[in-house]
Amino acid sequence: MSRILITGASGFLGRHCLQILATKGHDVHAVSRLRQPELALPGLTWHERSLLLAGCPTDIVAEVKPEWLLHLAWYTEPGKYWEAQENIEWVRASLELFHAFAEQGGSRLVGAGSCAEYGAMSGECEENKTPLLPTSLYGVSKHGLERILHSWSLRRGLSSAWGRTFFLYGPHELPSRVVAYVVLSLLRGEPALCSPGTEVLDFTHVADVASAFVALLESKVQGPVNIGSGNPVSLRCALEEIGRQLGRLDLIQFGARESTHKTQSLWANTQRLMHEVGWKPQYDLPSGIQQTIAWWRSRIEIPAEDFSLPKDGSVGR
Repeated sequence: MSRILITGASGFLGRHCLQILATKGHDVHAVSRLRQPELALPGLTWHERSLLLAGCPTDIVAEVKPEWLLHLAWYTEPGKYWEAQENIEWVRASLELFHAFAEQGGSRLVGAGSCAEYGAMSGECEENKTPLLPTSLYGVSKHGLERILHSWSLRRGLSSAWGRTFFLYGPHELPSRVVAYVVLSLLRGEPALCSPGTEVLDFTHVADVASAFVALLESKVQGPVNIGSGNPVSLRCALEEIGRQLGRLDLIQFGARESTHKTQSLWANTQRLMHEVGWKPQYDLPSGIQQTIAWWRSRIEIPAEDFSLPKDGSVGR
């Protein structure tokens, strides 16, 4: 088993990765600004640090001396992260982290990218073939970091890969994200005010995204790898699945708000993920929505003011 450093460990995706890695028996060291007490797992050591502080990435790598690095941390505040200054700060912190990891002899590095690196109307996206046309600072920052990592890894002899995530949903999603928002609204018997939902996207359960990242980390595959379901579906159809399962389609008000999404048609070609990494999903959309509903149902006591939908109608990626 390997000693692994994982950043963004208490986040939406990171917490799911932690559970898989710990179960596999790896020596896992998790970095987060805020430790989550419920995430106490065998073989897991927490480090409460802010990687945005200059010198902190170097210090944590020197302390842990990881063999593998899974870098998930980034700024993802709904409605704000697209053009936030924090994107630049995370590029700087990530470069320091990568440099420190290579200098202390790390062997395998996997970073989290985004489908925002592709164009908003790209349709099916295939790595190393579909043009990279990011339009937001977030997408440009992720793509720029991936290009630096790829070129630098070749020169240093470092094994590295870049997982481009598409649209995540599932347990622990921020209640302001659209899937969680609609689930919670319908569970409470309240109207869910939505855009027309014409965007064609790729929705993947967060547990599947986490297992894909772990499989990618444990593989020898290098370069960009799409992490998604590979199944295009309109946002409207995805939300209607929630309505059907809860028997409250009448509460979903499509067109009650305007869509502000730049993304209109975007889904993953998953051939590399399936055939080279050897990954298979656990959930399809109906079973993933069913599991997500069950999880939120057990937490329905969350105050209503905590899950209002942001103006950008974020769907999560």
